[in-house]
Amino acid sequence: CKSQTFEHPGVSSHRLFSTTKICWNIMPAWVIDKYGANDVLRFTKNAAFPIINYPNEVIVKVCAAGLNPLDVSMRGGYGAATLSMKRDPLTIKQAGMEFPLILGRDVSGVIMECGLDVKYFKARDEVCAAIPPWKQGSFAEFVVLSGNEISLKPKSLSHVEAASLPYVANTAWSALVNTGGLNKDNCAKKRILILGGSGGVGTFAIQMVKAWGGHVTVTCSQNAERFVRGLGADHVVDYTAGPVDESLRALEKFDLILDNIGGDTERWALDLLKPWTGAKYVTLVTPFLQNTDLLGIADGMLQSAATMGRKALKHLAKGVHYRWGFFAPSGPALDDIREMVDAGQIRPVVEEIFNFSEVPKAFEKMEKGHARGKTVVQISNPGDEF
Repeated sequence: CKSQTFEHPGVSSHRLFSTTKICWNIMPAWVIDKYGANDVLRFTKNAAFPIINYPNEVIVKVCAAGLNPLDVSMRGGYGAATLSMKRDPLTIKQAGMEFPLILGRDVSGVIMECGLDVKYFKARDEVCAAIPPWKQGSFAEFVVLSGNEISLKPKSLSHVEAASLPYVANTAWSALVNTGGLNKDNCAKKRILILGGSGGVGTFAIQMVKAWGGHVTVTCSQNAERFVRGLGADHVVDYTAGPVDESLRALEKFDLILDNIGGDTERWALDLLKPWTGAKYVTLVTPFLQNTDLLGIADGMLQSAATMGRKALKHLAKGVHYRWGFFAPSGPALDDIREMVDAGQIRPVVEEIFNFSEVPKAFEKMEKGHARGKTVVQISNPGDEF
């Protein structure tokens, strides 16, 4: 039932994917049929098999899937209004048509079939990707992705290690490069502060900035200090030792702040930036999806725009830039990151590995917080698909 065959390369330039009818229609997956707590997770062997709808898409056999805090939030319904609009912009389908919904934003696996317009990948390529939140996720045997979202897996990593990188890599890249304006040519000697440095995005951002020659200060708990220093952090501030803002004010001011914490940090963090030098504060904790969930798409977007504009103008008057950072799936960004990984500049930080049957346990672990890297679920072994 799991056998797949390919045309011989000498017979046709387009490799075909084939299997039995039952395997073509269904596959094993963890799904949710409604939003809620961990008990809404349900294992099924009858999930709909993904199909290629556009010529730039590929079907990937999932070897490993990474778990992120976003998956826990989405399980509870976070962003449901906005994501439903993205899935069905004309509102043709009935409410709840996203179910059964497969979670999982990270994937590493093997391409099984390519659409006709896919030029840079072929069947049997080992790839990894961050899956946009409006698409079906990676806690399944197969997933369909756009060719623009995938990248070849780093040769130096296993699938489990590779599955820990795409989401946090794309998020950090979007925040630091697209929003923060950093790159390998201008980062040297700049002072970067990462608030919340021991989680998935933080551990990746530390390594990326250090690879580009920047100076990194990190906030974390005392028991994570040795861990983040091992990733390259130059200075560590223990937020459990007292008011963290007071400790940071005693340091030289920063060129960029990446905030993974949110909440009260906005009240004092922007005072730590160098004024009138183009310094930026980039927060990944924004009210955008919360606003659209509560107020609806139109009113929520207007509320978010008003909030963002008000804060940006307020801080611009003080000579610093206030920005929101967002996850943005990007295969080309992962291409650059792959080169850094294979060059030994960035290493994956996997905290715990779960089997496919243990997905609910992985969610429970993620909900406890205080992560030291990524949680990964191993779905299948490389080579099983052939």
